[in-house]
Amino acid sequence: MTEEYPIRPIAHLRGDLPDKFGVPRQAGIVEALESRIVFTPEYRNPDALRGIEGFSHLWLIWQFSRALRTEYSPTVRPPRLGGNERMGVFATRSPFRPNSLGLSCVRLLRVERDEKLGPILVVGGADLLDGTPIFDIKPYLPYADSRPEALSGFAPDSGRTLRVIFLPGTEEAVPEEKREALRGVLANDPRPRYQDDPARVYGLSFAGKNVKFRVEGETLTVLAVE
Repeated sequence: MTEEYPIRPIAHLRGDLPDKFGVPRQAGIVEALESRIVFTPEYRNPDALRGIEGFSHLWLIWQFSRALRTEYSPTVRPPRLGGNERMGVFATRSPFRPNSLGLSCVRLLRVERDEKLGPILVVGGADLLDGTPIFDIKPYLPYADSRPEALSGFAPDSGRTLRVIFLPGTEEAVPEEKREALRGVLANDPRPRYQDDPARVYGLSFAGKNVKFRVEGETLTVLAVE
């Protein structure tokens, strides 16, 4: 007998990245990337957030809503390994999981009050698409959740970032308060790891703009912002 445990979103994330391309590979990589967590009507009670402002970071439990599959595969092809080698799904952070759930640690920047939408959490460093459903929120506890001695298996942090150059007039097309976040997204190389064509022009949707860029070596050049 198969047991089922239905869950429903308590909130949705609203941010500047509407497409998977460009979303940071992990939470916390681009701290300047601000997002808003807007609660569904039945969870807009301020009492549910009482005490939350005492925490600097939060855990978000959410769904890979653009990667839902009806069939389960025990192995996946991690992009970090070039997409050619298979690993066990539970040994990866692949979105193609049995329940399509994700877990992210984000920085709590502030709590806003909106007359219509109720309390809104403004967070930094999220690695979620605009519109992502969120199923739960919990405080991050550094003494319990941090494990500096942990091993990272086949996914060590390379620390690699790209040098970002804007052609004249392109950076000014981006709202000033969002430029640092865009630079962070681009510096972390949004391309699939197996792509390295210096002649290819990529398009990234960010904050209602189409950012076109090219990468050669360790330099990313923004060609246009439309």
